[in-house]
Formats: sequence, C-alpha cells, structure tokens
Amino acid sequence: MTLGALWLVAGLLAARQAAAVLRLPPERRFTDLETWIGEHGVLHVNGSLYDGHKFTGSPFAGLALKPLTRAAEQGLGLVWTFATLLLAVAVALVAARSLPGPVSRRTAHLAAPVAISLMVLSLPVRNTFTLGQTSIIPVLLVLLGCCLPRLSDRTTGVLVGVAAALQPAVLLFAPLLWLVGRRRAAVTTGAAFAVCTLLAWAAMPDDSWSYWVHHIAGAGLGEAADGLANQSLHGLLLRFGLRGPGELALYGVLAVAVVALGLRRAAHYAKDGQTLLATAVTGCVAVAVSPTAWQHQQLWILLALIGRVGKRRADRLVWPVLVVLSMTLSSTVLVPDNPFLGPIGDNAPLLAALAAACAVPFLTRSSPLWERPMPTPVAERLPGRFAWIPLLRFWRRPLTRPNLLLELMLIRVGYFVYSYIRGSAPDERTTAEHHGRQIVSAERFLHIDFEHWFNHLVAKTHWLESSMNYYYGTFHFLLPLSVLGYLYLRRPATYRWARTALSITTLLALVGFWLYPLAPPRLMPGLGFIDTANGPQDLSHPDYGALTKLSNQYAAMPSLHIGWSLWCGVVIAIVAPKLWMKLLGLVYPLLTFSVIVGTANHYVLDAVGGATVVGLGFGLQYVLAGPGRRALGRAGESGGKNGSGGALTAGESRSVGTVTGGSRTPDTAAGGPRTAEAEPVRAREPEPVRAREPGPGSDPDPLDAGGEDRKAPA
Repeated sequence: MTLGALWLVAGLLAARQAAAVLRLPPERRFTDLETWIGEHGVLHVNGSLYDGHKFTGSPFAGLALKPLTRAAEQGLGLVWTFATLLLAVAVALVAARSLPGPVSRRTAHLAAPVAISLMVLSLPVRNTFTLGQTSIIPVLLVLLGCCLPRLSDRTTGVLVGVAAALQPAVLLFAPLLWLVGRRRAAVTTGAAFAVCTLLAWAAMPDDSWSYWVHHIAGAGLGEAADGLANQSLHGLLLRFGLRGPGELALYGVLAVAVVALGLRRAAHYAKDGQTLLATAVTGCVAVAVSPTAWQHQQLWILLALIGRVGKRRADRLVWPVLVVLSMTLSSTVLVPDNPFLGPIGDNAPLLAALAAACAVPFLTRSSPLWERPMPTPVAERLPGRFAWIPLLRFWRRPLTRPNLLLELMLIRVGYFVYSYIRGSAPDERTTAEHHGRQIVSAERFLHIDFEHWFNHLVAKTHWLESSMNYYYGTFHFLLPLSVLGYLYLRRPATYRWARTALSITTLLALVGFWLYPLAPPRLMPGLGFIDTANGPQDLSHPDYGALTKLSNQYAAMPSLHIGWSLWCGVVIAIVAPKLWMKLLGLVYPLLTFSVIVGTANHYVLDAVGGATVVGLGFGLQYVLAGPGRRALGRAGESGGKNGSGGALTAGESRSVGTVTGGSRTPDTAAGGPRTAEAEPVRAREPEPVRAREPGPGSDPDPLDAGGEDRKAPA
C-alpha cells in the first residue's frame, strides 16, 4: 500500500508540474527558450547566439539545438515539457538504482517513487521546466557514465566528455576519474570534451570566441553575477562588495581549496563504494567554483542527500531534510527575513553545496554505524481504553529529545505554512460579515453576548486597555515558545507528546479558517465595537489599510489565542511540580479569554472553538498513538542518560522499564526484579560490523572499474 501510494504521489506531482507549465501563457512559458528564437528557427542562425546575453549555454549546446526549426517550435511546448519530465524521471531512476549497498528490499522498492517526487519538487527542475533549459542532460549523462555498473572506460569518458561540452564545470569529473584509478576514462573525457568543443568552434567560430574568450567560459552571460540567482563563490564575494583583482584572487584561492578538498573527499567515497555520493560531491564542487551557478544548474546538490551522517538513528534525517528544504523552498520560507538570518536563506544552495563538498562527515560503509546506528530508546506502546486504540500500531514514543537543528527547521517551515494558509483562506467581506451576524445571533440566543459591554469597559479604562493590547501582541507567541523550550531541555519525551498535540491543534484551526471565514467584532459594521489595538477602522472601505497586510483579518474561528493558551495551561498543569504553578498555568487561558474579548478581536464562541480544537488535538493523538503517560513523569529524579545529552526522568524510566533501542529487555535478573531507578534506560551500543569483501554476485564499483587503489577495509 505504501509503495502504491508513493507511486501515485510521484505521478500526480509530475502531472501537476507539466500542467503548470502548459497552462502558462506563451509569453511566460520557456522564457529562456523564447529568447533564442530567431528569424530562421529556434536559435539565431544569423548573428551571435550571445546577443543580449540571454543564451547562457556553451557553443556546443547551441550547435546541438540549431537543427530545430520554426515548425518544430510550434509544437515545442508539449514536446519540450514532456521531454524535460522524462529526463528528470530518468535521473531519479538512475540515482535510485545507484544507492550504496547493501540495500534492503523495501528501500529498493521505495527509492524510485521517492526520488521522482523529490526531483519534480526541486527548484532546479521546476526552474528548468519554466525556462526551457537543458541542464538536466549533463547530470543524466554523468550519472549514466559514472554510476551504472559494467560500463567500459571509453563509454564513461565519452558520456562525461559530452556532458562537459554542454556544461564546462562538469569537466571536474575527469580528475575524479583519474583519482579513483580510471585513468583511461579520464583521458577519454578530456578528448571527448575537446572534440565536441572544436566541432562547435569550427561550426561557430565567432560564438565560440565570444563564449570562451570574451565571456570567460560564459561567466558574463545571463543575469548579473552579483545577483542572488548566482549561487557560486564568485557571486557570494561580489554580493559582499568585493570587486576587481582582489576579488578574483580571493575567488581563485577559495576555488582551488574547494576543488582540492572536495575531489579528495569524492575519491574517498568512490573507493568506498558510494559512487552516487562521490558524483554528488563532485557536482557540488562544480556548483561552488563555477563563475556562475544558476538555479537550473544546481541539481547536483539534491543528489548529495544520499550521504549518511550521524551516529544516532534519530540524527540520520537531519542532513537529507536540510538538503531537501534548501532545494525545494525559497529563502523566505527557510529563515525569517532579517539582517542576521536573511543571508543564510539567500545563500542556502551555495552553503549546502560547500557543506557537502568540504564539511559534512559522511559515513563510510566500513563504519560499524553504517547499518547499525545508535538506536533511539522508545517506550513500549500502552493499550488504550478501547481495543482499537492506538490506531497506528507502529508508532513508538521516543524518549530522547529530537535533533535541535532539524526541529527548528521544521518549526520554521511549519510556521510559514501556517501563515500562508491563514493568509490564503477565503477573506470575502460579505461572507465573513454574514458569519459574524450568525455568531452574534447565536450568542444572543444563549445569553452570552457580553463582548460589547466588556469591550467598552476596557476602552474607557486606560491602564486596562494598554495592558491588554500589550498582552494580546506579546504572549500569544512568547509563552508557547517558552513552554516548548523548557520541555525540550528538561522533559524530552513530554516535549514530543506536547508538540504533536499542538501541531494537530493548529492544523485543525487552519481548516476552520478556510471553511468558516469570520469577521471579528472590531470589523463588524453597525455593532459599535472599539478596536483598542489598531484604532478606529474605516468599515466602509473593503481594505482595512495596512492591517490586512499582516494577516488574514477574517481568520477568527476558532481562536488560536485561546487554543495555544489552553494548550500551555494543560501542559503546565501536568508538568509543573508545585500546586501554585499548576494554578497559574490554568489561569493563563482565562486571562487570554478576557483579553481577546476586551480588545474586540474575538467572540465568546471563537474561544469555544479554540478550546474544541485543543481537545481534538490531544484526543486525536491519543487515538492515533495511545496513552501518553510515559511522557509525563516527574523530572529530576533519575540520572540515567537518554542518549542525547539529557537525563531521562524517573517517570519516563519507570514507565518504560528497561526498553533499549526500541527492544524490550527482561525486567528481571539473578537478583530479582529491577526497578527503573536502579537500572536507568540506556541506548545499546552498536556492535562492530566486519566489512565484507564483495561477493561474486555483487556489482563492482563503476568509478573504480580499473581495480587500482582498491583495498579491502580493515
């Protein structure tokens, strides 16, 4: 079922991407390809290919595209789109086929649809679709030449050489082949590149001179080199304000260092049998040191997610998630747009390429942690009140805190999605005001419509008005983040339990925003409410000025101010050690309720909706994962380590018995039953794995087909 679902998702994503391109108007479709169209065909036959600096490909790429005619251009939209899609699928299939072994049967089946989905979602492929570029072809040629087994050195060299003629930075694969002992393939690569380049020079001498000499291998073509679109070291230095000979000298030194270190690492992983990772690392080196590395040329970075990093099983997802996020989301999604974090998001692809090429400590296959990372201690599943609870029988509750970097990235992306959906929810004024009248009528029927009286009382009391306005704009985010931070540091298992409930609550609230747009009291005409925070509003105008630029003003039902504050109150009441702390936690949602009503931002029934989604959040987690009692023990009573630097609480230890690495060990020994206090939970150390020589039926390393420098690991 999982395999079928993944293939369905991959097919839907591919079809959606193709449809998104074909639905564009002609002037916005294949914008780069359209600029190449001349009087006699797709490319300028008379005159230079590089007039206007729009064509950024090599002369050999232009020579390969010249046979296309105007007749071909008329049907090029459909053909080009599906050809690009097939190329992306081919790259994904070759990458899935080239996973470093040993590969389990499940991984072998699931790798292809996952690879296709990631490929179609990536920014380089989406950019290639829109622009009409051919940058996927060099990647596919290199993967075919370097990653497929049993190819001769001559075939590999020809494929890589042709790819280098299309994208000159790919020529870096020649020294990689030399370093791994495939010297004939390296020489053939250089010869094939030279033949293709000379052929283009003979056919188009002026264009070749313009590309190789005047523009220094295309460095001056396309957009400005100091723009954010150029994710290379050269572009980064230019954005820092460096210019002239000094910048070129520094760029040269950095490029040489990255090439030397990156190719050495790539050769090491190739000899280790990780051919796909070696190819990805070399491609990342090419992205970093190229004078210009546009988005459609950055597909190499996505392939680097194949590397395994981290001693703990819980850390294995950090590097792949960071790569996928940086290659599928824009910079504004990855980090907040501020002077400190903004540059990180702006240069995320380059930073990912440099990390893969020079810094990330990928594991080797001879490492004992390759197949058996340090396990994550988990609690045994508890039965629920009913026999069918929990629904997700495979869900185990980890007792360690999640990786902080991964958690922060997911929280940031989750908040962006929340803001985007909240801002995209229907905000028709007529519908929202109609729903507002429904709420007012319902409250009058229930005799709970005291918002108007209380709002005017607050507006007439200066200290109450100012304090409530400050409370409304500050505590909504500050206190939930503080609670999450405390739980993460002191109560790891409780953090996971509470975070999951909060996530479900927020998702349910987004559904409410979408299905039931509601005008808050302060934006309802004719009711006489006073907006204490923003001042009087012109309710006769459909756009409420700068107010609407912050968020969707009609996303009021349910109230997440109440939802998040009630979540905080429940969690504090559970984990706080003192009675007065528990009572203070329960008072917090009551204070929030008075503030949202007093400032005319919500109705009473909005608060009821917020409390409902919180209850559903905790309830759905209970139904899906079962009781969470093991996450709610008292802190500070046990010195046992949880495998991530934090101590397991005594309550967590008592609840789990002696669960190690997800396996249940006996609770008795020769001396009788053990208590959790006497035997804290510890993650089992992995046993060393003896490296195995490749058997007769195993595939040889394609990059090391020559057999030189190949040594059995100790």
